[in-house]
Amino acid sequence: MEECHYCEGTDDEEEVYREIIECITGALDAKDAYTAGHSQRVSEMALKVCELIGLKKKGIRKIHIAAHLHDIGKIGIPDAILNKEGRLTDEEFEIMKTHSAIGAGILSKSQSLSEFSDIVLHHHERFDGKGYPDGLKGEKIPVGARIIAICDSIDAMTSNRRYRKALGFDVCYQEIEKNLGKMYDPIIGQYVLDHFDKVTACLHKNVAVKAV
Repeated sequence: MEECHYCEGTDDEEEVYREIIECITGALDAKDAYTAGHSQRVSEMALKVCELIGLKKKGIRKIHIAAHLHDIGKIGIPDAILNKEGRLTDEEFEIMKTHSAIGAGILSKSQSLSEFSDIVLHHHERFDGKGYPDGLKGEKIPVGARIIAICDSIDAMTSNRRYRKALGFDVCYQEIEKNLGKMYDPIIGQYVLDHFDKVTACLHKNVAVKAV
C-alpha cells in the first residue's frame, strides 16, 4: 500500500485538508440533498472494513478519505439527471457513469488530493470485470475501490431513493452474499458479512463523521 502524503503534514495542514474535504462533500450534498450524508456513511463503513481486514494505519486513512470523495464527480452531472424522480434511461445512465472519471479528473489536478484519484476512478468496477469505467477485474482493482464498492452498495440499498423505498438489512445482506465474486471481492465481502452489524452500525444512528 502506497503512503498517504495527506497523513504526513503538520496538524495545521491536516486541519486545512479536513476542511477542504468537508466543504467538497458538503457541496455535493447541497447539489443532491436526497443522498445527503451518503459519502460520510460510506466513509464510516469503509473505515470499519479497513480495520477488520487489518490494513495499516496509513492505508486506512487513505481509503477513508477516498471514500469521502468517491462521488465528487457528481458535481459535474446535470441536475436533471442527478435529481430525476424516476429511473434513468440508458442514455442518462451512461452520462451518470461518467461521474467516477469526472471525480478522478478533479482530484488529479490537486497536488494534495491526486493520490485518491485512482480509488475514486475505479469505485464502480466489478470483481468480475463487468464494471466501469475500465472493466478492471479482480485484484487489478485498487483495494480501496473494492472496499468502497461494497460500502457504497450497502448505503444505496438501505437508503430511500426517488424511485424506491429503502431495502431491509436482511435483503441487503443477501444481495451482498449473492454477488460475492461477481460485483464484490469475495474475501473482503465475506469479512463484511461476518461482521455485518459492526460494518453497518453507523446506518442505525445519526452520525457526524469527520473526514479523518
